[in-house]
Amino acid sequence: MNVQEKTINKTEQKTDFLQKTWVVCLLALVCTFLWGSASPCIKLGYAYFQIPSSETWTQVLFAGIRFILAGVLTVLIGSVLNRKMLVPTRSSLPSIAKLALFQTILQYIFFYIGLAHNSGVKASIINGSNTFFVILLASLLFHQEKLNFKKVAGCVIGFAGVIIVSINGKSIDMDLSLMGDGSLFLCAISYAVSSCLMKNFSKKDNPVMLSGYQFIFGGIVMVILGLIMGGRISHVSVSAILMLFYLACISAVAYSLWGILLKHNPVSKVAIFGFTNPVFGVLLSAWWLGEGSKELGINALVALVLVCIGICIVNYTGKVKTES
Repeated sequence: MNVQEKTINKTEQKTDFLQKTWVVCLLALVCTFLWGSASPCIKLGYAYFQIPSSETWTQVLFAGIRFILAGVLTVLIGSVLNRKMLVPTRSSLPSIAKLALFQTILQYIFFYIGLAHNSGVKASIINGSNTFFVILLASLLFHQEKLNFKKVAGCVIGFAGVIIVSINGKSIDMDLSLMGDGSLFLCAISYAVSSCLMKNFSKKDNPVMLSGYQFIFGGIVMVILGLIMGGRISHVSVSAILMLFYLACISAVAYSLWGILLKHNPVSKVAIFGFTNPVFGVLLSAWWLGEGSKELGINALVALVLVCIGICIVNYTGKVKTES
């Protein structure tokens, strides 16, 4: 077996391993747990940096700094793992720019604007709809897979879990606002587009490289926008810097793993795990920040069951291996 055949064989073995359901489940849950932990940690970060909840553009500035640091960490870690420096080629620059636009810039600017004009409960529910949009766009717009009843049913059941854990005994304001609800829906759609783009672009380029450099580019744009719009960070402490570093690590690890999973699997198989993100967020916020009501325990349990059922429905293949 020559060197080229050995390389091809290793690549095929890696792909087969990353397509195993238990591997996808484990790595996807690591990603969503990290993203879920970001919710309470961002609140702690605002407290450490003394950023008021009303200062949207200071939050955008804070997020931009976080993503620049995340991008640098992603590139460094990816370079060590690949035993060579991850450097984008000229042909990959348009892909990086598109990912930065949808995955970092538009998604998070729309999120912060929407959050400033909406309740946290409503924001969680609308943001939880991004999994719906990922599967719909992957099927209907990008034609990466076929939409079927099983995927729709899994999404509906999983989204029901998101609603239950987000409401948690609180009322929902049903009034629609263009600035609040509209921004949050655009945030969810931006995330969906970025997931589908990552699936396409990672066929040619390393998903870790794409994640790293789109973070750097998107983060720089967010810092510039935040400063232009009047955002300022005036208080810095050791605790604040450590929290910023942890948030950057969350983005670096989670998005890189997510990109790798999207490269080797159907979008729906990976995206459906996104429904666990708000569940982890609510549970960790209750644990770390003392948020939540008495109903949280049973609501979270019901939500987890529904989300797990939704995941199983989407990922169930109906194939049973038999030994002859």
